[in-house]
Amino acid sequence: MENASQDINLNSPNKGLLADTMTDVPVDSGASARAAAPEGLTLAEEEELRSELAKVEEEIGTLRQVLAAKERHCGELKRKLGLTPLDGLKQNLSKSWHDVQVSNAYKKTQETLSQAGQKTSAALSNVGSVISRKLGDMRNSATFKSFEDRVGTIKSRMVGSRENSTDGLHSPSGAGDQPPQDNAPF
Repeated sequence: MENASQDINLNSPNKGLLADTMTDVPVDSGASARAAAPEGLTLAEEEELRSELAKVEEEIGTLRQVLAAKERHCGELKRKLGLTPLDGLKQNLSKSWHDVQVSNAYKKTQETLSQAGQKTSAALSNVGSVISRKLGDMRNSATFKSFEDRVGTIKSRMVGSRENSTDGLHSPSGAGDQPPQDNAPF
């Protein structure tokens, strides 16, 4: 290592960054790492595991770099095609909605709600028929006919008295109690 302030983890995705900006744990020297080795491992097993760990970390770093390059390339292709993030969101929502519609849970729920709607419609139709029948029965009852006759009588008295009392008020000539003239232009 160059100095203590530039402790660099070469297997980190943060290669080449200073230690104070790195988030990975720096690699310790072999002596301090061996002191923390679990019991029951021989030195050969420990070295083999450390070697394998270094290879896996190196592969992870390589894969991160490849993934980042692929993501940049994907972004460039989308930009060239004129695809926006909103288009991607629309496509994802459309696919998700389609997936929901073909799911068994959605189909069962839709079927259940359809049956409930049919039963509710039938029940409301029956209630409407019963109310209509009851109103018809009530209208044909003696009490309703008597009430209807009384209302008719009161109405005819009111209309008759209104015609008698409003002739002067509504006459076209405004002459009060005098009958309208027959020689009107209309």
